[in-house]
Amino acid sequence: MLSAKGIKKKYGQLEVIKGVDIDIKNGEVVSIIGASGAGKSTLLQILGTLDSPDSGTIMINNMLISDFKFSNLASFRNKEIGFIFQFHHLLPEFSALENVSIPAWIGGKNRNETEKKATDLLSLLGLKNRVHHKPNELSGGEQQRVAVARALINNPSIIMADEPTGNLDSFHAKELHELFIKLRGEFQQTFLIVTHNEELAKMSDRVLVMKDGYLQR
Repeated sequence: MLSAKGIKKKYGQLEVIKGVDIDIKNGEVVSIIGASGAGKSTLLQILGTLDSPDSGTIMINNMLISDFKFSNLASFRNKEIGFIFQFHHLLPEFSALENVSIPAWIGGKNRNETEKKATDLLSLLGLKNRVHHKPNELSGGEQQRVAVARALINNPSIIMADEPTGNLDSFHAKELHELFIKLRGEFQQTFLIVTHNEELAKMSDRVLVMKDGYLQR
């Protein structure tokens, strides 16, 4: 599903990513752990096309995205990659249903079909009775599940999660990781997760360690 070779990234004189290779299979849940400043989030942003590497190649779903023009990347991200972040990034003026639907609407999907799918996803994630609530009416765990539904709405090839449990208590953090495993089972969804939580990372199929700009196995 994802293959990256020779990824390097420098900011000024600071070399953050020093030559990373990574391969992830379809339906696999992979976690990357490591100390703060090791380069985990930078690598995730590069693999998710939110940042560009100084060198190296990235393929997602057999497409060489490192050769894409900048103008094509936004459309590619919308269709192929779902993102989950630590702080949800839900739009406060919109309901849970609307927040989940936004990526599909941006992609030009039919409004009624999108809202039905968004409702189904929210119900699957235990939010059937919270569909029309705005973010400030939801708990932290509920907000993160809305973010998960939003990441799933376009049937992406891979979901990339950057510290998705970092803002949750231990109960809801474990619940969210169990949800990722459940979604992999139901949809054969592929996940790449950056996390500080080693205990939760062990629930993944594989755990990789980022240290000093390198990925260790």
